[in-house]
Amino acid sequence: MTMTHTRAGAVRGREVVGGIQEFRGIPYAEPPIGERRFQPPLAREPWEGVRDAVDFGATAPQPAHGALEGLLPNRVHPGDDYLTLNVWTPDLWGSAPVMVFIHGGAFSTGSGSVSIYDGARFARDGVVLVTINYRLGVDGFLWTGEGVPNLGLLDQVAALEWVRDNIAAFGGDPGNITIFGESAGAMSVCTLMVMPRAKGLFHRAIAESGAGVSAISPESAKKVAARVGEVLGVEATREAIGAVPIERVLAAATQVSAEVSAKPRKRLWGDVARNLMLFEPVVDGEVLPGIPEDLLTAGVGNGVDLLIGTNSDEARLFFVPSGAIDRMPRVVASLFGWTYGARRPGTVRRYRRNRPGAGSGEIAAAIMTDGFYRMPALRLAEGHAGSFVYEFAWRSGAYDGRLGACHALELGFVFDALDDPAGAAMLGGPAPQELADAMHSAWVRFAATGDPGWPAYTPATRIAMRFDTVSGIVADDRADERALWRRP
Repeated sequence: MTMTHTRAGAVRGREVVGGIQEFRGIPYAEPPIGERRFQPPLAREPWEGVRDAVDFGATAPQPAHGALEGLLPNRVHPGDDYLTLNVWTPDLWGSAPVMVFIHGGAFSTGSGSVSIYDGARFARDGVVLVTINYRLGVDGFLWTGEGVPNLGLLDQVAALEWVRDNIAAFGGDPGNITIFGESAGAMSVCTLMVMPRAKGLFHRAIAESGAGVSAISPESAKKVAARVGEVLGVEATREAIGAVPIERVLAAATQVSAEVSAKPRKRLWGDVARNLMLFEPVVDGEVLPGIPEDLLTAGVGNGVDLLIGTNSDEARLFFVPSGAIDRMPRVVASLFGWTYGARRPGTVRRYRRNRPGAGSGEIAAAIMTDGFYRMPALRLAEGHAGSFVYEFAWRSGAYDGRLGACHALELGFVFDALDDPAGAAMLGGPAPQELADAMHSAWVRFAATGDPGWPAYTPATRIAMRFDTVSGIVADDRADERALWRRP
């Protein structure tokens, strides 16, 4: 056992392999229940004695199973006291770089205690690694027009404030903090970069498969809230929805999410129809002053180093396991292009010409990958001076290789966790440890120095690191396809 002191009290963790010290389930805020539900997070009240920090504990309320169960690992454990974080450190008495990971899950699922996010390998390499929970779905991102919005984002800010105030007691340097996240976690990272309340809480940022366009208007948020209330048979207020048992609320949100996917019409859902995520950060003008991409390219967030990138076949995760990739009408590719900003005649023809023999679904997946993931990342890198860009291109062996370099596949490489059984289905067979070594070390190097090991991205050079079985620098890769896109 090992012990240290936070501002709220002493915590007892444990020593794991190689002398690394691990602390699980440390609360950074009061449980968001009762009168505290739908309110901004409150710092944890001090406790007496020593608090055991050897178990992960509860996770935020969320659906128990997702459509991609078995491919995307998750951990769901009911309970009220879930605004917690976990710390792995190489040395309680050091002053190491700190990395804080924000999990993905479409702002509706996930937790910081998924096994693949184990921070021991980061600690092994001289980093204090922190993973966090935050409010999800209705509790974190539903907004009816009343009270304070974006509570899930404010939870993330509260966790970062805890890191600033306490991480020195775990051997971390509060003057060298990097936030990183994947999918909705990456979208959170880009959002935190422009939030006034997060200013000064971190110094570097890494965004994996998410950028700065995933935010919605208050009017769009109200459309979602109105429909959730309608399904529940209650008024669309936080008080009325909060009085409904959480299981019914989760079921209602799942139903409404399916309705959005079935009929993604702007008249019905506003901005939500574009991103197909029921819950996203709301541009309220105070907690979130504007669309993150707009603010970042206008200079807000300067001073924070950025590493951003995407996977070559992101959208295949959503189309291959279900078989939808083989049933997709030809028109879907054009619809994706129009929705995300490639509206020039010949867009689909160009993508098809570059992929001889590809089916209609494969072309649609490539266009969605670029429109929703790759192009927003490149726009952000171009507008945020000194950014670094990567692309993850190693193809999974799953589904006879058709899953490709899909969404979330890079996580096992970033965390150097290829041996985690939870990620085996996604990998689909043997995976190159050398690639995990390269990605993981680049993330560690960036956190320590601000330089991942290749030149920054500029409009003149468009240099990026392409991670694959054989990794290397590319310059303006697929320039003909990039030129087709503009901001929608």
